[in-house]
Amino acid sequence: MIQFMKKIRVPRHRKKIRAVAVLTSGGDAPGMNAAIRAVVRTGIYNNVKVFGVERGYSGLIDGAFVPFELAGVANIIQRGGTILKSNRCLEFKQKKYRKQAVEKMKAHGIDALVCIGGDGTFHGVQKLWQEFEFPVAGVPGTIDNDLFGTDVTIGFDTAINTGLRAIDQIRDTASSHDRLFIIEVMGRNSGYIAMDVGIGGGADAISVPEKPSSVDDIARQIQRGMKRGKTSSIIVVAEGKKSGNSMQLATDLKKKYGYIARVCILGHVQRGGTPSARDRKVASVFGSMAVTELLAGKTCFMTGVQGLQNVLVPIEEAIQKKKEYHKDLFELSKVLAT
Repeated sequence: MIQFMKKIRVPRHRKKIRAVAVLTSGGDAPGMNAAIRAVVRTGIYNNVKVFGVERGYSGLIDGAFVPFELAGVANIIQRGGTILKSNRCLEFKQKKYRKQAVEKMKAHGIDALVCIGGDGTFHGVQKLWQEFEFPVAGVPGTIDNDLFGTDVTIGFDTAINTGLRAIDQIRDTASSHDRLFIIEVMGRNSGYIAMDVGIGGGADAISVPEKPSSVDDIARQIQRGMKRGKTSSIIVVAEGKKSGNSMQLATDLKKKYGYIARVCILGHVQRGGTPSARDRKVASVFGSMAVTELLAGKTCFMTGVQGLQNVLVPIEEAIQKKKEYHKDLFELSKVLAT
């Protein structure tokens, strides 16, 4: 069904698939419902039964399976969050619970599993294939866009547009009162949201986990703007591994340079809301690909896109390799803020 796919070798299985289960795990991301819808409709189109798993891996362990019909996924493509619910299941790190999950699926006649989530989710996906040879597929659903092998993940586009709208609104206040604002966006280990939001919002400085900016670096950027007559500034900071990153920056700017900065932490607002057109399309393609390729005998892969080509990426690569950080964008952000 999905054409122009780049050829990448992934594992194969020999199982006849008559029923597929789908779950969402980890942090929710706008577009997950569109992916669920695509999995269900592609499965039914191919005469395959589809079951939804409630509450992620916890539901898989408990056997919380709900049979899907076409009507069950009507009018969900525009909804944020996930109708199947999601959580972070620590028990699934133990083999005995993974074995229990496989036994539950087999007891319900389920032959394959599609998991929508991020890095943590895919570690579980890989184990199910390695330990039990149970056919699995991963669909990248995370606003951080930090998975290797795909240019975009489900939810990223919506998250950056949510952040951008916030910056546009805060800029009005910053300009009206000649103020300095530090805006903290999500991205504990990845600066993709901060970089796109910062460049798109015309930020004076950007700090990301891959290349944290010191208080001196940021102060220099502020000073450049002041020399050409700017009376307000916007600084975009990724939350980073250490919480309170933006608050500490505000403290340091005041202590060392006398700058008074207001801090706005966007937090989980970036995860919610109606998914963008791009996220709906990406999720629909990824969900359909996952089912189609499972039926074609492929397993332990992540769906993705590279340039204009849809791709299948071995789960092992997706979770072990690090996505390249675009250093040129960081340099560009400094040029544009000059």
